[in-house]
Amino acid sequence: MANSPVPKPWIAAIHAYVPGKASGDDGRAAVKLSANENPLGCSALALAARGEARHPSRYPDGDSNALRHALGAHHGIDPARIIMGAGSGELLYLAASAYAGPGDEVLFCEYAFSLYDIVARRAGAEPVEARAKDFANDVDALLAAVTTRTRVVLLANPNNPTGTYLPRSEIARLHAGLPAQVLLVLDLAYAEYVDPADDDGSMDLAASQPNVLVTRTFSKAFGLAGERVGWGTGSAEVVEVLNRLRGAFNLSNEAQAMALAALDDLAFVEHSRRHNAEVRARFVAAVNALGNHGLRCVPSEANFVLVLCEGQLSGKAAYEGLAQAGYMTRWFPVPGLDQGVRITVGTAEEMDGVAAVLRQLAEAAR
Repeated sequence: MANSPVPKPWIAAIHAYVPGKASGDDGRAAVKLSANENPLGCSALALAARGEARHPSRYPDGDSNALRHALGAHHGIDPARIIMGAGSGELLYLAASAYAGPGDEVLFCEYAFSLYDIVARRAGAEPVEARAKDFANDVDALLAAVTTRTRVVLLANPNNPTGTYLPRSEIARLHAGLPAQVLLVLDLAYAEYVDPADDDGSMDLAASQPNVLVTRTFSKAFGLAGERVGWGTGSAEVVEVLNRLRGAFNLSNEAQAMALAALDDLAFVEHSRRHNAEVRARFVAAVNALGNHGLRCVPSEANFVLVLCEGQLSGKAAYEGLAQAGYMTRWFPVPGLDQGVRITVGTAEEMDGVAAVLRQLAEAAR
């Protein structure tokens, strides 16, 4: 007989999520390029709404009705098919918990968002990784990995931490190849950074198919990472199921007010997209020019770039050297990913500084 509470056996296999660092190990202030935050901040309208939010002594609207209706109007979605989450991460947890459990499998590609493994294990399900192709989600590998135990497939597009992107045809092919009882969760956290002309069709699938859930967030291009506002859309039946599990009052008064105001300033989001595209292209060109030093960028459609270190300079050494120079980036001690460092796209000045440090480190390693 145990003399203290015993957690479920699958909990022991969970490693807590590790966020990007904001400062060096010695506590020195640094340029934070580790968490894919918006370097432009957020909309002035959103900031103004923070001060006008409902009094903190009052519970927030538990259903986020005004925000759901605003999102519905903007995207042409029935608000009944929209669910709000404390960040899109909450919705990923809900999807796995609702549709998978002990004996089931949750499938995703290698080099996927590290939260996916936690999401699967917290539900008691087995996480299954399909092989990636050139650091990108591989539809053929995913479909080949589907078994009778597969209940949920998780796919981020653009993918985090690689930035790679699947076109509409591949997303449609993935969905068409899945059994009807498998829930396809399309994580579009970085969708606002993609050129609208390259829309991947995920929202159309969520509107027309009963086994698709799309998750989105205000944390990235909208610049509201600290407010934890995510949302999702799918069939009315899927949304109703997830709402049974959703945390009560999961969005604060302030979060709802700021997100609602942010939707009234889509010019800020477009400015963020254009800024990101321009600065990212300039940074990628600077790094790829160091190809003779073994450095190259994985093509990215997100607000970050995975820089591969395939010469004398290792990914870990690049991460440590950048930190020493005052730039906090992200290194993943995972086979394959450990040869690179993920770098959030900051300001033009910041990215020029990062490129210069990478050059110095690569030259010193030769």
